Amino acid sequence: MAASIAGAAARIKRADDPLGVLGRGAVGRVCEELGHDWRERELDPATTVALFVQQVLHGNCPCSEVRHLPAARRAGAGSGADFTASAYCQARSRLPLAAYQALLTRVCDAALPATRQAEHLWLGRHRVFHVDGSSFSMPDTPELRQAFGVPSGTAEGCAFPVAHLLVLFSASTGLLLDAWAGPLRTGDAAQTPEAHLHLSPGDVVIGDDAFGTYAHLASLSAAGLHGLFPTHHVRIVDFTPGRPHTTDGKDAVAGLPRSRWVRSLGVDDQLVEYFKPKQRSRWMTQAQWDALPASIVVRELRRTAAMPGGGRVTLTMATTLTDPAAYPAAALLELRLRRWDVETNLGHLKTTMKMDVLRCKTEAGVRKELAVFCLVYNLVRVTVLEAARRQEVAVSRVSFADALRWLRHARPGEPMPELMPVPHRPGRAEPRCRKRRPKQFPVMKKPRRVLREMLKNRVKNA
Repeated sequence: MAASIAGAAARIKRADDPLGVLGRGAVGRVCEELGHDWRERELDPATTVALFVQQVLHGNCPCSEVRHLPAARRAGAGSGADFTASAYCQARSRLPLAAYQALLTRVCDAALPATRQAEHLWLGRHRVFHVDGSSFSMPDTPELRQAFGVPSGTAEGCAFPVAHLLVLFSASTGLLLDAWAGPLRTGDAAQTPEAHLHLSPGDVVIGDDAFGTYAHLASLSAAGLHGLFPTHHVRIVDFTPGRPHTTDGKDAVAGLPRSRWVRSLGVDDQLVEYFKPKQRSRWMTQAQWDALPASIVVRELRRTAAMPGGGRVTLTMATTLTDPAAYPAAALLELRLRRWDVETNLGHLKTTMKMDVLRCKTEAGVRKELAVFCLVYNLVRVTVLEAARRQEVAVSRVSFADALRWLRHARPGEPMPELMPVPHRPGRAEPRCRKRRPKQFPVMKKPRRVLREMLKNRVKNA
């Protein structure tokens, strides 16, 4: 069965195609390298991974439906393969988490050379990546509540566990380098040291203001990386040449910036010196904090841009790209405005692929499920990249949803058709609100067992 999945993936095969890592032999080698032993059976590691991929491609359908998927029917007899939902779940759990993560890493390693192609480099020399925080939900079990936590302000047993999610996308290709799941109350910047390990010197990271802190900017500079972020919401920015500044801590003077003015680079464009705060960032160890320099030089600039649908917005940015000749303010503003592409990619991952709510009931299962979602997302992205090359259009103009649908339904050996183009709508602006009204049920505020007893008592007293 895994061979059939690999055959289906060969529809878009090229010399550098990462999909070959999902073949039967490749999955077996990963398991052998990790010291995982298995018996030859219908649900061996390669078959299990193939079915897991198909399950996610089909909208993360229930495990009871997997035996009826096309890949399972091709391997079995009649209307479905000869295994139960329980057997399939046990096969998934037998595979170690490291195996799923290794397969994801191999897909990423095979796909990432595309990010180094000239057409995907900013200013012809920099790779650009988007980092952002999000969340996803999962079943309500004691283990998952303990591992990830529940939203604050909810009574016990009245909310589902929610995990904090950090993602790292390639800005030009949309490839997902990795995703990290942590407790709900994890800060966005807490897992950035792991994200930095995926990057190379000279790469540029773009995010929201949660990543514009001294600690993160200094960490990027120490690794030879660059960052472009909105100035942190508590930081005061003043472009007056030679303006005074204040210190950190109890001696701070209210209303004064805590950065020292260094040099003006133009109108609302300057170099300033950020000082190391006295209080250590909670997401860093003491050793990491001690390794940071006492100060760093950062470029601050402010520009106004037109918004889609009318109106204008003023953006104040902080960046480690300090050379105004090599990095003009207009180029930085254009790069900053592209940050919203990460919301589109997250929408594909969580909404189009239905990763917003995972199904596994254990922490290890949730992390395996997340790894397979990331793996499948990248397979779809590779399809989009190949379609863009064949159709000679920008990557952003190829429909992710159409690529997903084709991978879901195409038969092994079927040539890839021309995928649906996304209309070019430069002035499009859509409100973030719902048109369809939810059903008028109250929010659960008491555990289910208590509500059941209340219903029984109501019936008795009727």
